Amino acid sequence: MPIMNPHTLSLRALLFLGLWHSGRRSLASAPELQEQPRKIAVVGAGIGGTAAAFYLRQEFGAGAKIDVYEPGDVGGRLATVKIGDHEYEMGGAVIHPLNLHMKHFIEKLGIPPRKDVPSKMAIFDGKELTYEESDWFIINVLRMLWRYGFNFLRMQMWVEGVLDKFMRIYQYQQYGYSFSSVERLLHAMGGDSFLTLMNQTLEEAMMGEGFSQVFLNDIVAPITRVNYGQSVRINGFVGAVSLAGADSGLWAVDGGNKRVCSGLLYNSKSELIPARVTSISVKVRPSKSGSTTSFYEVNSVGESGAAHALYDIVVIATPLHQGKSDITFSGFSPPIPSHYPGRYHQTVSTLVHGMVNMSYLGTTAPASEFTVSEVLTTDSKGCIINSLSSLDPVHIPKGYKRPPASQGKVWKVFSQQPLSQEQLRDMFLSWDSVSETRWLAYPSYRPPHRKTPPFILHNRLYYLNAVEWAASAMEMSAISARNVALLAHHRWHQQVGKIDQEDLHTRLRGEL
Repeated sequence: MPIMNPHTLSLRALLFLGLWHSGRRSLASAPELQEQPRKIAVVGAGIGGTAAAFYLRQEFGAGAKIDVYEPGDVGGRLATVKIGDHEYEMGGAVIHPLNLHMKHFIEKLGIPPRKDVPSKMAIFDGKELTYEESDWFIINVLRMLWRYGFNFLRMQMWVEGVLDKFMRIYQYQQYGYSFSSVERLLHAMGGDSFLTLMNQTLEEAMMGEGFSQVFLNDIVAPITRVNYGQSVRINGFVGAVSLAGADSGLWAVDGGNKRVCSGLLYNSKSELIPARVTSISVKVRPSKSGSTTSFYEVNSVGESGAAHALYDIVVIATPLHQGKSDITFSGFSPPIPSHYPGRYHQTVSTLVHGMVNMSYLGTTAPASEFTVSEVLTTDSKGCIINSLSSLDPVHIPKGYKRPPASQGKVWKVFSQQPLSQEQLRDMFLSWDSVSETRWLAYPSYRPPHRKTPPFILHNRLYYLNAVEWAASAMEMSAISARNVALLAHHRWHQQVGKIDQEDLHTRLRGEL
């Protein structure tokens, strides 16, 4: 676990306490004279869209009607699949212990975290296992020291330094501050250092900090491959987020992470509209006072055919990228593109219920003694897979023990390309079922960083997924949802003092 100094701990504890009481802040400070919006649309019911509905309800109160459009399952990239008697996580799997919004959601919704099952990790270079964790913590530490000196400890400290800056966003949001662009949001968190990380590769950033190439190839690349399906040439910021995903204390939601999305939707008292949004256009109408007001017409197609409705505020919580969505925008000046530059990276997730072939992993250990649950891989030519993980059900039954490799169980294989029958036969001695999902799960992160898409597409039209071009994670979507809801609130009520300001600490010092 990264080393924490007492100051950070107390700051985190204060943040935590503050988060619980920050729920009603905006309504209390909202000017009562101005009308609240009557109708708000959210496009997409993944973690971003459902968190946006939750925060919009918090900001605008009970009077607004919130419609959430979703043609598929609620949860988006959080999804489960049933194999045998149990459900297994197919998409976003783990949550960091310092992800305060996700923690707040499960507290608020009364959903417990999943029971922890101890796990062990190994690293595979395509031919053999180059590293295998021991059951003994001290042995793991000594092995790491022997091979990489203090690189491993320094990596944890480097990630801890990034996380400490990252945590600032919770304080900003607790006091109602919002940001009009991803760059400004990152600057509020980590100043110029975060913008620098966005513009260099993880490899450049870590080599600049004195980490060895061997350590990057052997330890860092396997972590970025399992989390983002990409090498150490991703940007430094998403790389740090990825390395934080190797911390201890990671957790998941009992019954599947997608339960958070359904819970937020229910809690926000939104109406779920099972339809695909095809286009959004701006409409100008005369108002009571004689001036004109603009509305957004959302056109959608569902099972009952085409429909359209007018909204005061629209939040798009689905990626506006090739292969992800095809919403057209009409009547906007300047025009809004249907697709922003850049592409989403394909990761193929294959769930196999079967017996793994130990000789594929180049080990002579008997399968009955192989208790490794996470096999990460190096970025070498021999590796056709990014990772091989033994999955536990999304609900851990009483008395559950993870079966050894000598028994048939569920394995999840991440790879760039779909696995052929021949490749499956190499990896598994036998199998009962194979279930394949091709995810466009996160962007292809190639610095130098192009300008990210804006959070504000038009006066009251917002784009939540812009944040994914900094880093893609459940918590990043939740942070963006909170930011967009605050942005929508402040811009509706013309409270510009809470937008793009970094004077929080000066103001807090003034109040003390």
